[in-house]
Amino acid sequence: MSGAGTDSTKPWPENGPVVILVEPQLGENIGSAVRAMGNFGLTRLRIVNPREGWPNPKAVTFASGADRILDSAEIFPDLRAALADLNFVAAATARERGMQKAVLGADAVAVETASRIAGGERVGLVFGRERTGLYTEEVSLADVILTLPVNPAFASLNLGMAVAVVAYEWFKLASGGALPFQQPDRYPIADKADLLAFFDHVERELDAALFFRSPEKKPVTIRNIRNIFHRVGLTRQDVATLHGMVAALVEGRRVREARTAARLEGRTGAPGEGAGEN
Repeated sequence: MSGAGTDSTKPWPENGPVVILVEPQLGENIGSAVRAMGNFGLTRLRIVNPREGWPNPKAVTFASGADRILDSAEIFPDLRAALADLNFVAAATARERGMQKAVLGADAVAVETASRIAGGERVGLVFGRERTGLYTEEVSLADVILTLPVNPAFASLNLGMAVAVVAYEWFKLASGGALPFQQPDRYPIADKADLLAFFDHVERELDAALFFRSPEKKPVTIRNIRNIFHRVGLTRQDVATLHGMVAALVEGRRVREARTAARLEGRTGAPGEGAGEN
């Protein structure tokens, strides 16, 4: 199942860190984490002793089309086995563990990860159980602690959210922060002749509509109107659209006036009622 924004013709990044989920309790949370991985270019997943077993159909549903990550997921009986072939590991936790380990945010972990992967190392990002997180013994197996600047009064993140935040920082760094699309090329900026012709048009019609009520203030008001449009940086298409808008407003007013005049003429031209011979 795919969703809006997916493009099966685009290649998937391959050279990222491994995401390790330790004893995830619900297939829905695994699927949400996998979806976040797919969003931000992480493709390698390891799952340690999933509580509901594996494969899990709910994980497929919540992965929303990131099936390739689920299909290649590796299952391990314990965290030690899942870490055995890795060179550098960051353990995600919201709690201080009293350990002499570097504590890094997701952005700093992304920088460290990119450097180590460029040097040929294999890196893992470890996330704990939904209810209890990682045990202290499990955190002790990591090289650094990964944590996020969250509200200390409510620091618990959903598993998928935690993976999303960390994966986002990784992909932002790996992609150079490139956005998937940019503003399309604009129409050419209107030249002064186009702009002055529009000013003449709108000022003429405003004059006809009795907009300039004070002759003394008219020059200042005209300058203000022109400055409004100068600040916008109008394109040729913008000017053409504005011309059309003004013309439509004028034509609409004339049509209404003509209809009103016709109704009044019909009323005054009707024969009087109640007139009779004496």
